[in-house]
Amino acid sequence: MESWPKNSFLLEQESDCFRRAPVIHTKRNDMQDEKKLRIAILGATPDSSNMGVGALAAGAVRCFVHAYPSAEIHFLDYAKNRSVQSLTLDGKKVKIPVINMRFSKRFFLPNNIAWMLFIALLLKILPSRKLRDWMIARNAYLSEIDGMDLFASIAGGDSFSDIYGMERFLYVSLPQILVLLLGKQLVLLPQTFGPFRGRFARMLARYILKRANHVYSRDYQGLEEIKALLGPGLVASKFEFCYDVGFALQPAAPARIDLAGIASLDEHAGPLVGLNISGLLFMGGYTRDNMFGLRADYRQFTKNLIRLLAEKKDATVLLVPHVSGQDTESDTAACEHIYKELKDRVPGRLGLLRGQYNQHEIKYVIGKCDFLVSARMHACIAAVSQAIPAVCVAYSDKFTGVMRAIGVDSIVADARKLDEQELLKFIENSLDNRAAIREQLNRRLPEVKSRVLNLFVNPSNLSRNATVNDAEKPSTVAAGIL
Repeated sequence: MESWPKNSFLLEQESDCFRRAPVIHTKRNDMQDEKKLRIAILGATPDSSNMGVGALAAGAVRCFVHAYPSAEIHFLDYAKNRSVQSLTLDGKKVKIPVINMRFSKRFFLPNNIAWMLFIALLLKILPSRKLRDWMIARNAYLSEIDGMDLFASIAGGDSFSDIYGMERFLYVSLPQILVLLLGKQLVLLPQTFGPFRGRFARMLARYILKRANHVYSRDYQGLEEIKALLGPGLVASKFEFCYDVGFALQPAAPARIDLAGIASLDEHAGPLVGLNISGLLFMGGYTRDNMFGLRADYRQFTKNLIRLLAEKKDATVLLVPHVSGQDTESDTAACEHIYKELKDRVPGRLGLLRGQYNQHEIKYVIGKCDFLVSARMHACIAAVSQAIPAVCVAYSDKFTGVMRAIGVDSIVADARKLDEQELLKFIENSLDNRAAIREQLNRRLPEVKSRVLNLFVNPSNLSRNATVNDAEKPSTVAAGIL
C-alpha cells in the first residue's frame, strides 16, 4: 500500500491535498423543498471558556460561510438549555443556534445522548420508512438532527484520542456515532487523531473513521495514526491533510482592555512578551501528578522564565490567559497566582490581562505582542497566524505536527524532553532570533490562510446531486463539498 507523504515532501504533496474537496451527495428527492444547505458543527462552540475551542468553532464557521454564504449553520453540543451563539465574521455579527444534547444520568430525557443513541439503533432495524419517520418526528431533538444535510466534527481539536482519558473520548465520539447511525453525512474537520492507547478507544475510532465521508488531519502524523489503525481496509482517498482552521480566525479589537501592572500594550519597556500560563499544566494535568511527564516543574519554570525575560532580556511580560474561568484548569487562576507572587519582584515589567474576552479579542491582544511563549497550542496559532514569533511549550505531539506543517517546528520546545535550563535557553535563543522567525512566517502565511479559508471551495467537485441552488453558490467560485 502506498504510504502517506513524508514531511520532507510536504510542500510537493500539499497542492494535491487542497485541490480536492470532499464530494458529499444528497438524495435527489430531498431537492424539492431545499432552499439552504443545513450544516451542524460538532465538538466546538464559540462560547467555550477555552479560547482554542472557540477559535476552532469560529474558524470552521468562517470556512463554511466562505463557501456557502447562505448556509444554515448550527452547533450540536452538550448543554442544559438551548442558546444562540454570536460570532464576528468579516466585521459582521452572525447568530448561530445550538442544538443542545445532554450527557446525563436521566436516561429518558429526549435529548440525552444515550437515549437518542438507543432510538437510532432501534431505527436501524425497522423495515418501514414510515415507521422510522414517525418515531423520529416524536422526538424534536432527533427530528432537528435528522433534518441536517451535513455534520462536521472537530472534537475540540485534540480530543479524538484517549490521551485525556476515556470519558472525554466518549464525550466527543458519541454524537458522531449518533449521526452515523442516523445515516447522515459526516466530515471530520482538521484535527489531531490519536494516540489510541486502549482497545475500546481503537474500536470506536475505527467505527467512526471508516464510516465518515471525509477526514482531515491537521498534521501528517495523524494520517500515519489512521493508517496504522485501519490497516489494509483504508480508503486513502478520503483521508487528507489540512492546516488547522484556527488560522482562519480573525482578530477583533476589544471595546476595552483591562490591564494590571502595565499602562498599555503600546507603551512599554523593551519587547512585549506575551506569556500564556496553562492552568492544565499548572495543576499537573488532570491526574495532578505531572500527567504528561514534563521534565521541569512547570510552576517553578514559569517563575524563572519571567525573571529571565524581565531581568536579563529587558522585556515587559504580559500574562495572557487562554482558558478563562475559576476552575482548576483555568489559565486565569494560574496567571493571577503568578502575578500576585512576582509583581513586586519585577516592578513595571510584569502585566496581567484581566477581564472577559472572546477568541477574536484574545487574538487581537496576542497580535500586539512582539513575542509569545505558550503551552496552549491555539494561543501559539493566534500568534504565528499573525506572524508573531512564538515558542510552543509542548506537552504532546500535536504541537510539533501543527507547526511542522507550516514549516516552523523549530519553535516547539518539548517539555517532556527538555529540562528547565534547556527550556529557558531555548526560549532565550528564540527571542533573540525573532526577526528571522517572523520573516519565515510571513513567507508561509498567505498560502496557509488561503488554503484553510478555501477548504470547501472547489469548482471541479460540484455534484449534480447537490442541494444548493445557484443563488447560494459563491459569486466567484463554485462550492465543492456537495
